[in-house]
Amino acid sequence: MKRSVKILSVCTALALAFGGIAGLIATSVGASAESEAQTTTVVVTSPFTQAIADVRDSVVGVNNYQNVRRYGYGYGYGYGRGSSEPVLYASGSGVVIAKGYVLTNQHVVEDAAQLKISIIPDGADSAVEYEATLVTSDADLDLAIVYCPKLTAEPVKLGDSDTLQVGDWAICIGNPLSDSFYGTVTAGIVSGLNRAISSTSYDRYGRRETITNTMIQVDAAINSGNSGGGMFSVTGELMGIPTMKYSGTLYSGMSIDGIAMCIPINVAKPMIDDVLSGVVETPAVDEETEAQDEGADKASSDLTGKPRLGVTIAGLNPYSTDVVMGIIPNGVYVREVDKNSPADAAGMKAGDIIVEAEGTVITTVSQLQNIIKGYNEGDTLSIRVYRAEGMGDAVEKGLETPTDGEYVDLSVTLRIVDDVKQ
Repeated sequence: MKRSVKILSVCTALALAFGGIAGLIATSVGASAESEAQTTTVVVTSPFTQAIADVRDSVVGVNNYQNVRRYGYGYGYGYGRGSSEPVLYASGSGVVIAKGYVLTNQHVVEDAAQLKISIIPDGADSAVEYEATLVTSDADLDLAIVYCPKLTAEPVKLGDSDTLQVGDWAICIGNPLSDSFYGTVTAGIVSGLNRAISSTSYDRYGRRETITNTMIQVDAAINSGNSGGGMFSVTGELMGIPTMKYSGTLYSGMSIDGIAMCIPINVAKPMIDDVLSGVVETPAVDEETEAQDEGADKASSDLTGKPRLGVTIAGLNPYSTDVVMGIIPNGVYVREVDKNSPADAAGMKAGDIIVEAEGTVITTVSQLQNIIKGYNEGDTLSIRVYRAEGMGDAVEKGLETPTDGEYVDLSVTLRIVDDVKQ
């Protein structure tokens, strides 16, 4: 009998031991499940979710169309008057900063014959494009503003980039590889501030120069097509414009990851203020207007009875070596200046290249015409030309292009001059 009791006692002890182990296992599983629930909660309450939802629809595509045509030697007038067709040359991103106005990079819109804003509406499988026009740009800052009257996206709120600190979150939204990855969101932190980035670039008229800009360094992923998009704070404020990334060098073989640069939004604010206040006039978007003028013969077709400069002009070939290499600026070439015309009275000369009118960079004849159309007889226009001795011989006779030119500012008082081309 005593032996039976002993065996029973051992069995009871083992049962209690196994019961304890089972209790421990149950407790462990419960703790794991509780941990999983907590992790899920953290994801749901991400600090990025609401900010992205607020601004994502305000980041759009900016498509740069350029004409494909056959050019002869020279600068474009009298050449390539055959058929031409605008084709998609490059795509970038942009951010809506006011109703219909999109902030982007200058290099996204550079040399565009046509600009179109691209969006993918909710539920749609493909992008929709709307005609747009360049309002203003600054090659030194690599900034531009485009106007698209049919764009209905809400503008974002501009932040204060001077308040950024290293370690702040950086949310980047853009369209890498065009519409294929429309509205891509990446995130990182501000890795550095006030980075002095020097590069060989071009001035706002196309002449080559070395410039230095102060930028924000972030480690968020930036790829081709992100240029001109938005870098946002966790509160959805626009803090910067992604513009470039480092990916290594061909010669050193170095591989570089996580170094991208953004233009501080405070740098763009003066340009934005000038456009929205009307200091810089917004040109009309005419969907029927040809993308690029064909040369001097078209320049006088619709200005009869209206104020004019009194010049014969032609568009330069944007693909000529001198323009591409930045030896001369892109612009509108003045072939002749009529005697006693408004241009003659202002000091304009044959061989000048018109690069700016009333603060707008001029690259085509149609741009200049559209600006002049908005003024009346007696109004005075501020026009900037590039002037170099011997430029006329270089263009007209194919002689060596001068490299020692300068920019000259002129004030031209418009008159109605119906017996000259313009």
